[in-house]
Amino acid sequence: MLLTLPEHHQVLFVAGKGGVGKTVLASTIALARAEVGARVLLVSTDPAHSLGHLWQREVGDAITALGPPGLYGLEIDPTRTTEQHVQEVQQRLEPLVPDRLRSQVRRHLRLARQAPGTFEAALLERVAGTLEEQLDQMDLVVFDTAPSGHTIRLVSLPETMSAWTNAMLDQHGRSQKLTRALQGLDGEDPGLDLVTDSDQRGRRSDRDSEIRRTLLARQERLTRLRELLQDARRTAFVAVLVAERLPMLETIDLVEQLDEARMQAAALVVNKRSPVDAGDLLARRRRQEQDHLQMITSRFPDLPLVQLPLLGDDIAAPAGLHALATALKEAPDTVQG
Repeated sequence: MLLTLPEHHQVLFVAGKGGVGKTVLASTIALARAEVGARVLLVSTDPAHSLGHLWQREVGDAITALGPPGLYGLEIDPTRTTEQHVQEVQQRLEPLVPDRLRSQVRRHLRLARQAPGTFEAALLERVAGTLEEQLDQMDLVVFDTAPSGHTIRLVSLPETMSAWTNAMLDQHGRSQKLTRALQGLDGEDPGLDLVTDSDQRGRRSDRDSEIRRTLLARQERLTRLRELLQDARRTAFVAVLVAERLPMLETIDLVEQLDEARMQAAALVVNKRSPVDAGDLLARRRRQEQDHLQMITSRFPDLPLVQLPLLGDDIAAPAGLHALATALKEAPDTVQG
């Protein structure tokens, strides 16, 4: 089921708690799709960046061929992305403010680099830009995301930032009306230098138009991204977990948060399931795992659940991914003891 999911979608997000195997699963799905002739981009938004380690090659902040034909990788650099985002904001703002305020703008943006939410906002812009640029070039874009809490913040941001941008547009509109009213009052002053006043009004008008264009462009981009993420025909979310209490609870939170954001999880993947025939310790552990799985399946009874066995060897691309793909083909889609 999981390997056929990309046949019906353009974008796939693989999410879950840290250490549950997101990078391996995302790479397996991407490789399987590339091997049937699709062009696939595998994107890591996780600051830990295990993608390069798994593929045993340098994968950086530019699209890189991973080896197999049609398969490409990208590791979004959080520091570079944040810095570039802040620089772009500064370049847009400085021409729009009086000279006397530009030093304050620069100081504010220096502080903003470390402010809560700056990285997520920058990452969201980068995700939106990557999708806009690559969906026409790629048959599938697979995101290997950061741990669950980060993913939840990321998918909720389009709604939050869209509302914030709407508020900015409304405030800007009110500011323009006030400015025109004040200009009308100033125009009644017989001592006003009309040429200078006309020049100032022209500069203000240009500045106001540029601010509005910038806000509208951002609003349109966020709207397109939100619509893409909420379109279950084009975008799928896969939640990966291991059958332990904390990953299970994080997964429940993730699926519920996705639902609140009108983004639906397409499947749950339980990784590293203990065998039943490898001694009393692992058999006892599997019984405990089963209790956790029954809790999550009772919470989401209609959500497909795929179980993957605990493998005996380390996984390295591409050979180890082929072994995992074989396990995926054989994996049951329902909870079994």
